[in-house]
Amino acid sequence: MSLPDLTGRTYAVTGGNAGIGYFISEQLTAAGADVVILARNAERAQAAAAAIRGQVGREVAALVPLDLADLDSVAAAADQLTGLDRLDGLIHNAGVNAGMERRTTRHGFEVAFGTNHLGHFALTALTMPILAATPGSRVVPVGSIMTKAVKFDPEDLQVERSAYSQQKAYTQSKHAVLIFAAELDRRLRAAGVNVRSVAAHPGLSIDAFSPARPGINQAARIRLAVPIQGKDRGARPALAAATDPKARGGQYYGPRYGAFGPPVIVKPPRTTADPATLWAQSEELTGIPFTLQAGHP
Repeated sequence: MSLPDLTGRTYAVTGGNAGIGYFISEQLTAAGADVVILARNAERAQAAAAAIRGQVGREVAALVPLDLADLDSVAAAADQLTGLDRLDGLIHNAGVNAGMERRTTRHGFEVAFGTNHLGHFALTALTMPILAATPGSRVVPVGSIMTKAVKFDPEDLQVERSAYSQQKAYTQSKHAVLIFAAELDRRLRAAGVNVRSVAAHPGLSIDAFSPARPGINQAARIRLAVPIQGKDRGARPALAAATDPKARGGQYYGPRYGAFGPPVIVKPPRTTADPATLWAQSEELTGIPFTLQAGHP
């Protein structure tokens, strides 16, 4: 996959220091973009910046601390992003797969839902001024192939009423991400705001099939004839959603063959959830109003 010339454009990547996020950051930088890596761990962010410099010969634009599980950290990161001259894309790459036992964030949210959905919801709301001020900018929420296998339960967003499982918590959060992506695009269109919400999912991708990067991951030690791709290829659907000149708001990019393959437009999972209800619940839980007005820059 070749990216267009992105010289002069700025992209922020949550979790851009590791895994798929690292390769998103590397490929954007290689295409000429100014990349802001948002990450929890400062040392790993610095290692990612060094690896990108060594790989493509360019520096990333900035490293910004961000813990999506902490709304105060989200607000501080958003403050730095809104101080940029422009923001052409906000890529919601970071995410956690909850543990075997139910845990909560500092603010009391189930950790997967609080990190994967609420943290990104808040970050997007708070950075909307700079996104709206950048013509043609995009928000790229990142879903999961697992949403095809596990249905969304709108009555139990944070897995409080039913038996807790790691899989349910994770897929609940990723269903919420995709519902938010579609509702965000609808609201942006209705308000006449020149920002597009284009979602993506990476399929199945693992480090063992990824190219080695010093300080990021080691060279693969296994060779298996299975349809799984490296994280460099898992980055491609999000990259397409963020940069494809033909992309339209409301679309969903994923690998052609589900788990692997070149990025194409795919169908999102079906849901009967009311997106307006989830939106209102997200505003209430985060305490952050996310309003879009006609005529917004």
